Amino acid sequence: MTSAPLPQDAPQDALAPSAPFSLQAIGTGLVFAESLAELAGVLQKQGEGGAAVVQAPPGTGKTTLVPPLVANLAQAAAKNGKPRIVVTQPRRVAARSAARRLASLDGTKLGDRVGFTVRGERQAGPGTLIEFVTPGILLRRLLADPGLEGTAAVILDEVHERGLETDLLLGLLAEVRQLRGDLMLVAMSATLDAPRFAALLGADPGGERIEEADGGGPAPVVDCPSALHPLETAWAPAPVARLDSRGVTRSFLDHVADTAAASYAAAHATDPGTDALVFLPGAWEVSHVAGRLRTRVGPGVEILELHGQVSPAAQDRAVSGRQPGEPARIIVSTGLAESSLTVPGVRLVVDAGLSREPRRDAGRGMTGLVTVSCSRASAEQRAGRAARQGPGKVVRCYDQKTLGAAPAHQTSEIAVSDLTGAALILACWGSPGGRGLALPDAPPQAAMDDAVEVLRELGAVAEDGHATDLGKALARIPADPRLGRALLVGSALLGGGPGGRAGSGTKGSGTGDYGTAAEVVAAVAGDQRATGADLPRLVSALRSGKDPASKRWAEEARRLDTLARQAGSGVGLPSVDVPVLDVPPGTAEQIGLVVALAFPDRVARRVPGDGPERYLLTSGTRAGLPAGSPLAGHEWLAVAEVARADGRDAAGTGAVIRSAAPLTADTAEAAAAHLLLDSVEATFSQGRVTARRERRLGAISLSSTPVRASAGAARAAVARALEKQGVGAIGWSTAADGLRRRLALLHRELGAPWPDMSEESLLSRLDDWLGPELEALAGGAATSGIDLADPLRRLLPWPDAARLGELAPEFLEVPSGSRVRIDYPAAGDDGGRPVVAVKLQECFGWDRTPRLAGGRVAVQFHLLSPARRPLAVTDDLASFWSGPYAQVRAEMRGRYPRHPWPEDPWSATATARTNTRK
Repeated sequence: MTSAPLPQDAPQDALAPSAPFSLQAIGTGLVFAESLAELAGVLQKQGEGGAAVVQAPPGTGKTTLVPPLVANLAQAAAKNGKPRIVVTQPRRVAARSAARRLASLDGTKLGDRVGFTVRGERQAGPGTLIEFVTPGILLRRLLADPGLEGTAAVILDEVHERGLETDLLLGLLAEVRQLRGDLMLVAMSATLDAPRFAALLGADPGGERIEEADGGGPAPVVDCPSALHPLETAWAPAPVARLDSRGVTRSFLDHVADTAAASYAAAHATDPGTDALVFLPGAWEVSHVAGRLRTRVGPGVEILELHGQVSPAAQDRAVSGRQPGEPARIIVSTGLAESSLTVPGVRLVVDAGLSREPRRDAGRGMTGLVTVSCSRASAEQRAGRAARQGPGKVVRCYDQKTLGAAPAHQTSEIAVSDLTGAALILACWGSPGGRGLALPDAPPQAAMDDAVEVLRELGAVAEDGHATDLGKALARIPADPRLGRALLVGSALLGGGPGGRAGSGTKGSGTGDYGTAAEVVAAVAGDQRATGADLPRLVSALRSGKDPASKRWAEEARRLDTLARQAGSGVGLPSVDVPVLDVPPGTAEQIGLVVALAFPDRVARRVPGDGPERYLLTSGTRAGLPAGSPLAGHEWLAVAEVARADGRDAAGTGAVIRSAAPLTADTAEAAAAHLLLDSVEATFSQGRVTARRERRLGAISLSSTPVRASAGAARAAVARALEKQGVGAIGWSTAADGLRRRLALLHRELGAPWPDMSEESLLSRLDDWLGPELEALAGGAATSGIDLADPLRRLLPWPDAARLGELAPEFLEVPSGSRVRIDYPAAGDDGGRPVVAVKLQECFGWDRTPRLAGGRVAVQFHLLSPARRPLAVTDDLASFWSGPYAQVRAEMRGRYPRHPWPEDPWSATATARTNTRK
């Protein structure tokens, strides 16, 4: 690529010989050099505290050129001193790489004018003008120093990735600019969603919208053309499924490895200088494909892995490009290399088309990573890595239909992640739940409510949602607040922190002396996987120094132990009744205790039974244990990680334990003491009140003993059963049901004072009519001894009750002399009619239909055959005798000759008998 000299109309402050950075030298060969003048102009036009959004594809040089340009502008505007520019990168490896590259182009030593700070590592000093940091580092600086004194500008890079911490920074920094009129803010995006961020930044320090020449409101957007060379696209979909119930299939990974090997061999034959970059969703997949590639390519090709679990040195080597004389390389990477890094020498990209994103399962209280198809934007950025420095090729291990069905952009983390850490930051900032804060997307209310509730249980926030002293201490610890609490409390109990027990720290093999709590938190918060979910085995390997990550883990444990001492000083820690327990130092139970202190809702007990191991968590979630796990058989576990899953390991529960440590029952109860519940639970079932004394740890039953229910508990049990099942839980006898139906008809037709017999009304007046019987049931009586007919009569209105038999009689006397029961409609039937089912012959001569409820409702007759089968239904007997009867007679007289079928039903004698034999 030819050099892109700076335009002559670029602001002279940025190009002056006295400017701290030579943009002419740094920008050689970078496409974004052509956009520097525009960016400098819009920032200078706004005066102090300008804001802008840079929209430029990966590889254009924005990460390299924008920070020194902003540094030059800040220096020109500074009245004294050397202002610092802070640049965020979404990943540690990206922050280190960007700082190293800019320092090299500037011709200075890393840590001098250009430096970086990431978790556990810092190369920056008082003279550093540009400092690359991760978003988490800047968030904690903001909480400690909300004014960011000494910082002249903040540049948020890769905002399009929609990381949770970067989204929070956008909102917090917008408020900081209202306090500091001189703070410059630039957001940089690699995709075409800049207008969203421009709207967020488009307010001046006084809160007013920026007034541009065209009168628009959003912050100005500076575009840059693509830096891509010609790019060839090939499609190599696998003949097997990419995903199954357990995740990415091995057969698909083998297809990716074989495709990468064949594609690289063809590319290398044409251009020996070609390096390849293979994209996969996670560290396990990277290791699998890298291992297979080592058996498929020749000895002259180096296979490098790039993911969060390899050492910083290995990460830096993978992204630094090969040096003269070094072998060709294939870099197998997760999404680390997608947008925030440019890997020199790459001309071939092989893309599996998958990514790993967080997902929150609100029903089970779990948040974990799931494997999904990558977004179309991610696919384009991955492909573009092959054409940054020359013509390239991308081989996609999926088809065009799959790409077309993928989402346009990656889901924002704030929409799908656990928000506990974010909620704590917002509480410390003074915006509980994000109230009043302008964010790219509002956090889901249910997820935020759950997060705040967790913080309340930790003692991290007060009732008004603002952070307590403990909450502020937890916010200073770069870990999930639950792990932070476990660090503080665990250090106090087990050693290594303020008030800790002497001698309970661990001395690793040359790794130093620090507390068990710090060790466990470092292991749980790290990127290492616990084989077979066995966290104690992982910690043991890290302690021994045999694990590749041991050195980094030891450094993190030391740092956490120091933070525990600093943060815990003067903070009132929650009382946990654990010191009385005998938890031997250095044992797996100590590890389990720390995990249980962090996640009491994940304390788990083994579910009895044959088959795969299943555990019930205190939260109510059931989860399986990986087959062959050394933890199998332990009665109690403290679960550090549980994830949604199917397949054998989930054991039919829909979830699997990924990391855990054993516990004793006493330690489990002590660590999750706030979940202990000792209560008498009374129930009303099968017609009687029974009670059991239940000891529970959350959803886990510890013991259940039959006891006699107290009167109050028994009454409450009966009330719950009636509310759920209705009065029918006691049982309606025939007499009670008949009385209820009669009264319901009178209430329907006549209204008050006849009582409402609906279920709702009866339940609302239980004390008025069922009080003595409820007391009897609460005292242990059975429903078999209770007839609801008598209690119902307590609702009869007096003196009107004396007319009940007249208005709604129980029986109706028919012309034959028989007394036939009237079947009244059900209490909830608004249009039902009272029915009398009687043999037709018993009604001869009846010319008028009886009416009930004071003449308001006619009785409906079901006239029956001698076999008591319906012949006719009528509420007008006179019309029946005059018309339809003749047809009924003609059809029935031959079938039932022994029964009377007179031609004249008006004069015939009604009878229930057959004809007299002659």
